[in-house]
Amino acid sequence: MTTVFEQAGVRGVLHARCLGTGAEIDLGADDPVVLASVVKVPLVLEFGRQVAAGQLDPADRVRAVAATRLGGTGLAGCADDVELSLRDAAYLALSVSDNTAADLLFDRVGLDNVRSLLRELGLHRTRIVGAPRDLVRTMAEDLGVADAAEFARRFPALTADEVFGLRALDPLRTNASTPREMTGLLAAISRDEAGPPEVCRWLRGLMSQQVNWYRLAAAFPPEVAVWGKTGTLPGLRHEIGVVEYPDGGRYAVAVFTRAGTLEQRLPQVDRAIGVAAREAVEQLRGESTARSVRRGYSATV
Repeated sequence: MTTVFEQAGVRGVLHARCLGTGAEIDLGADDPVVLASVVKVPLVLEFGRQVAAGQLDPADRVRAVAATRLGGTGLAGCADDVELSLRDAAYLALSVSDNTAADLLFDRVGLDNVRSLLRELGLHRTRIVGAPRDLVRTMAEDLGVADAAEFARRFPALTADEVFGLRALDPLRTNASTPREMTGLLAAISRDEAGPPEVCRWLRGLMSQQVNWYRLAAAFPPEVAVWGKTGTLPGLRHEIGVVEYPDGGRYAVAVFTRAGTLEQRLPQVDRAIGVAAREAVEQLRGESTARSVRRGYSATV
């Protein structure tokens, strides 16, 4: 796996765990990493829990206006104001990684409640400092710019070192976690332990509708189901997800990479994420098969 990342020109860390046996693959699994849009998973999970508890109505309407639309996909590209339900905001946050939809959800769900959820799940090294708009605000503050127009003008001229010096890309000062804690979160969601079973099933369904298939899912054959969430910032490309084989084997994988370039298109890195994940999963499956053979029986991983 190290070679895969080196050939792609990135530093990569990874954690994979078999959800049946608990066997693990560790490559820098406890290193702090920037979450980027992976933060939307605990956000939507907390939203679903609040809905199940009767604290929020998923049909409540929210409005994305020009002043609140953040860059990225989804609502950011709309020319006019958009009104949608909280439930649809959750769908957009996970399916197309919509930053504006995530901001709207954070407003209703509450940042402190998402933090409380992480503590409840035992994810003590996972930190959330703010919503997507808050991270953009820190970038503007770090650059000392007065408004969005000046930020948009100055940002493209920054060097890689200048960008990586921003708080939003520093795992010690922004939304961050570790690969091991992210596979722990995935395991809890997969086992219906992160919330009411109906909420975990709903969340898995949303994550299976993610349109970004070219990292994790692209590395596995069609008969293998994958549900996950990508994360992307300048120089950073990640994905966490669960890989489910027809024989019942289930594997949680979290891959985080950091490049030395700010190029927006790095297909070799996207491929490396999937290749490294598949190598880890195949190693876990091979180890499980070997154990079964040694014990003299065949078992589902």
